[in-house]
Amino acid sequence: MSVKHPIVAVTGSSGAGTSTVKKAFEQIFRRQSISPVIIEGDSFHRYDRAEMKDALAKAEADGTILSHFGENGNLFDKLEELFKSYGETGTGKKRLYLHSDEEAVPYAPLTPGQFTPWEDVPTGTDLMFYEGLHGGVKTDDADVASAVDLLVGVVPIVNLEWIQKIHRDNAERGYSEAVIVDTIMRRMHDYIHYITPQFSRTDINFQRVPTVDTSNPFIARDIPTPDESMIVIRFRDPKKFNIDFPALQSMIAGSFMSRANTLVVPGGKMSLAMEIVLTPIIHDMLEKSKKSR
Repeated sequence: MSVKHPIVAVTGSSGAGTSTVKKAFEQIFRRQSISPVIIEGDSFHRYDRAEMKDALAKAEADGTILSHFGENGNLFDKLEELFKSYGETGTGKKRLYLHSDEEAVPYAPLTPGQFTPWEDVPTGTDLMFYEGLHGGVKTDDADVASAVDLLVGVVPIVNLEWIQKIHRDNAERGYSEAVIVDTIMRRMHDYIHYITPQFSRTDINFQRVPTVDTSNPFIARDIPTPDESMIVIRFRDPKKFNIDFPALQSMIAGSFMSRANTLVVPGGKMSLAMEIVLTPIIHDMLEKSKKSR
């Protein structure tokens, strides 16, 4: 961890909704005139799209486990190295994974599914912001979580997570339900051993819980709307960030405490709750950062 060069990480599974939290942070950065360096978790996958296809075929033939969730499919050591380097010096090495034709245009002749070359993180940024699968991962060989100053988990209940993934991958990527379900099953071992344990290390978890029936996610015709859900916000150590629960409840209509460290808010107020909770934490981190330089 670093007071001088703070690192904020949002971690969540595929289909969890980390992009919603990313948007809330972007609003905070804009309103507070904060200059972050953005790190995408996909850029630390071990293989590009073509290489992953070949590696998956080989893993299937060998009977070994390989997925984007696990250690074999990622460069956890490189991610830890970046976080520690940024925390100590405000710089480090990063790259991009090109998801689409639009993203690839500035990097021609590179094409979607490839990585850009490693490059130095620009100097003079206020903080590092990571969004991806492994912001809180810890293995025998790499401890990414230990270098993060604010670790936020996005954790819908698993049936909702699967519904969101099925609908997203079908609508945006054209995958059939059968292919998506096969991917979920193939990743299950790594999901249990690498994704889930992170949420015991997070400082704050935002968990969306539907108030409609999601008992069979594989036949769900639509994704529950925000108003058809509640958001469970769990703080691992409220004292760490001086969380004032009565103040939060007064600002978020319909919220209530379910445990001494847990605030529940209406699903439609998720973005508002995120900004109200996270803005003073980020502000305090940057004030301490300025004083330490």
